[in-house]
Amino acid sequence: MSKEPVIDSSGNVFADLGFSTEESTLLAMRAELMARLRDTIKQRGWTQQEAAEKLGIGQSRVSDLMRGKWEKFSLDMLITLTTRTGQHVELVVG
Repeated sequence: MSKEPVIDSSGNVFADLGFSTEESTLLAMRAELMARLRDTIKQRGWTQQEAAEKLGIGQSRVSDLMRGKWEKFSLDMLITLTTRTGQHVELVVG
């Protein structure tokens, strides 16, 4: 049985999966914001209904967020939701 070679990650799983540089950057940013939002909701002990009230969205949207349905959230919406938790979103260009 031959083993496939191990390839080092570029640091962006989406780029590694073959997405263009532009799209992989946007997808990585969305994934990071979603993960942080989920962590914030869990750390604060919010139910989905409480999170919905605090974020100003429906409970079904919180459910989508918690289940990682990234395709349902634009980068703009994720930034808006993050700021509604009292956090600051900052863009770093490197």
